[in-house]
Amino acid sequence: MPNANNWQGDVLRDLRGTPPQQQAPDHGSAQGHAQAQSHDPAQEQHPAQQQQQQPQPQPQRQEPAGTEAQPPSRNAAASPGSTAPPPRTQRPARSPDSRPVVDSALTGTARRPQRGESAAARISRAARRIVSSSTAREVAELTRTAEQIQQPVTTGRQIAVTSIRGGAGKTTVAALLGSAYAHYRHDPVLLVEADPALGSLPLRLGADSLRWTTADLADIVEPQMSLLDVTGYLVQLPDNAWLLPGSQGRIGAMLDTAAYERVMVALRRYFGVTVVDCETLPAEVARVALSAAQARVLAVPATLDGITSTYAVLQWMQGLPRHMITGTVVALTSTTSRPGIDVEAAAEKLRSTGAAVHVLPHDRHLAAGGELRTELLARPTRLAATRLAAEVFQLSQKRR
Repeated sequence: MPNANNWQGDVLRDLRGTPPQQQAPDHGSAQGHAQAQSHDPAQEQHPAQQQQQQPQPQPQRQEPAGTEAQPPSRNAAASPGSTAPPPRTQRPARSPDSRPVVDSALTGTARRPQRGESAAARISRAARRIVSSSTAREVAELTRTAEQIQQPVTTGRQIAVTSIRGGAGKTTVAALLGSAYAHYRHDPVLLVEADPALGSLPLRLGADSLRWTTADLADIVEPQMSLLDVTGYLVQLPDNAWLLPGSQGRIGAMLDTAAYERVMVALRRYFGVTVVDCETLPAEVARVALSAAQARVLAVPATLDGITSTYAVLQWMQGLPRHMITGTVVALTSTTSRPGIDVEAAAEKLRSTGAAVHVLPHDRHLAAGGELRTELLARPTRLAATRLAAEVFQLSQKRR
């Protein structure tokens, strides 16, 4: 594992060096500890709640180094000269119910997913590769790209994906990036949905049900939690990837900047790469995410109005600190097989602002919506998405 001696090692050393917290009698034995770990985090009290129920420690006893002082009991007398500890974060009164990503009444409406390109196009492409002997070059390029994505990190990299308007493909781009990092990297990868207004990232990633959201976890996560504790509140995905949904598919779900900042700061040390599916600009959480991320991706449809508005935004970003424009990558997505603009000419115009530009070709599988299955993507789409992921990760390495 390329990252074993970096951020993951630091986390493990911190955990080993921290004396164990005092626990309730029923979890004091090794058997009780094993049973506690096997429980669903949503079905038992959070460790912080158990600590709150413990009696006030005697003044002559010292707390283990690196742990928080226990809050005083209501019936305990305050010791002379002592000051009351700051109030702890209020935990949810009850754990949320699990809800399906797709309502059962709608599951029968989806058709069988199709491949990104037709059989004739695949056969023709394979024949051209044989004639031109380009297979070796593609393998060499993929090897170099994979090596770039697999570079170790000292602190977790956070990559924000947003767009100027809806329907630009930002959630699709976020899902492609997260899938690429999870496939090539050996450390845990996190995908965060910071677009709680009926975002579609869980659907794109093939999640079956949702329970805990970004706003919920903001009131739960604490520095002493282990990776195993944290992942108990997340949705597990293939290839060592995890999802933190923004909502449960309910209208009116909100996410404020304070909750977003608490979650992102707390989770950064657990995951090598975090991809954030933001709201569209100029939403407040999206602006905070873009400014705090080490790299930014702007999803843009390959249309005349999409190019025009994006060019104006990039010109505005030129007036910001230099790293904002140099750390931004434009993902130019072709929504149809025959775009109404010259895509390459538009890409060059956008590059003139100082931002990098990658073109994602039209893909029937992506255009159909629904769960993203990488094996059904057209080969040009897979190659383009991998190149995009590599450049974005390289840019994120340049910022601390």
